[in-house]
Amino acid sequence: MPARSGTTARHKSIFDPVHGPIRLDGVALALVGTPEFQRLWSIRQTGFAHLVFPGANHTRLEHSLGTYWVAGQMASRLGLREGEASRIAAGALLHDLGHGPFSHTLDSPMQEVLGFGHEAMSRARIEGTEAEPPWRRPEVPRVLERYGLVPREIADLIDPRRRSRAPTVLRQILHGPVDADRIDYLQRDAYYTGVGHGAIDAVRLLDTVRASEGRLVFAEKGRSAVEGFLVGRALMYTSVYFHKTVRAAEMMAQAAVERFPGYPESARGMFSLTDGDFLARMRESGGLSAGLARALLERQLYKRAFGWPRLAGSARTRWQRLWNRPAERRALEDEVATAVGQPPGTVLVDVATLDTRDAPEDDWGQVGLLGGDGTVFPFRGQSPWRALATRPPSEWAVSLYAAPRSLAAVARYVERDPRALP
Repeated sequence: MPARSGTTARHKSIFDPVHGPIRLDGVALALVGTPEFQRLWSIRQTGFAHLVFPGANHTRLEHSLGTYWVAGQMASRLGLREGEASRIAAGALLHDLGHGPFSHTLDSPMQEVLGFGHEAMSRARIEGTEAEPPWRRPEVPRVLERYGLVPREIADLIDPRRRSRAPTVLRQILHGPVDADRIDYLQRDAYYTGVGHGAIDAVRLLDTVRASEGRLVFAEKGRSAVEGFLVGRALMYTSVYFHKTVRAAEMMAQAAVERFPGYPESARGMFSLTDGDFLARMRESGGLSAGLARALLERQLYKRAFGWPRLAGSARTRWQRLWNRPAERRALEDEVATAVGQPPGTVLVDVATLDTRDAPEDDWGQVGLLGGDGTVFPFRGQSPWRALATRPPSEWAVSLYAAPRSLAAVARYVERDPRALP
């Protein structure tokens, strides 16, 4: 029952358009009220996808609540003990605390400037060790400790690149090939963008989730639901996350940070900003960063001038090097811009599809199916849908984007000798 007037609520129910009512109580209710969590109201879940899909204005806060609900369902079906379920609930709510403005848009500058990504930033906010928090005193670790939870143990569930003693099953609920995070965001992003590829069979996935041999697996009768999930995720990457216009906007925002006066030191505090504060900071800077921010606000976007659909051997190696060496990528961008008589920053190189850390084919090989005799066997090679599910997220391995005024000149420059790049 709701609390009486004048008393502190012990639980709340939040209506969610994807999952229905989501009940919050105990540590979950307390965490939702922290400033670190409330910041997620102002971080768009799908970055700049709203410039292509106008309904995509949902936030990281909504997604975090949805992940909490899905993780709770998985914990219940797996029969986790109360302490484990509490850890999973907290981890699900807090797994996205570390995202910068516009979610994944600034992942590359974050890595370059800070030396770590958003998972490690989430850890810092959970443990209260962030150097420049936008709030006076970290609240999340204090809330966790008040409810008998250890912040480091919660952070271990969501920062997979750090060694952890957490059971594999617990970690895979929040960071696995078919996890609570992805089950929520595929449905949520499909709902708000109107792109139906993410309409997965979540009910069947949750009904067939199992724990076996210390890992998260799915009963063999859930094969079709797993196939649909993996294919749907691949199609959402192609249709939404790597849509060429969405990528153009994301590259412009990334360039605004990388061309900010005093970069990289000047960018250290930017990853704690909200979307609106970030654009305001860019507009106040003057120069190229201000121009890019204005163009984003007015939807005057760069366009693809040239692309390489397939790369192999030494050509792929040369381009992939630019993913790991952003300073060299920026030098190449300015070289092309200068060659066509345009100022620096009017040409941008997109090599994001060459980042293989979250490749779809890895998911395909990691999923385990539980046979009727209790044997776990890999999903790899078990489905005719594999080729579709593991294809690259974009048909373009590398793309060159250019400001509209430079588009034709850049295209002519590359077409004369495409082997000259990089």
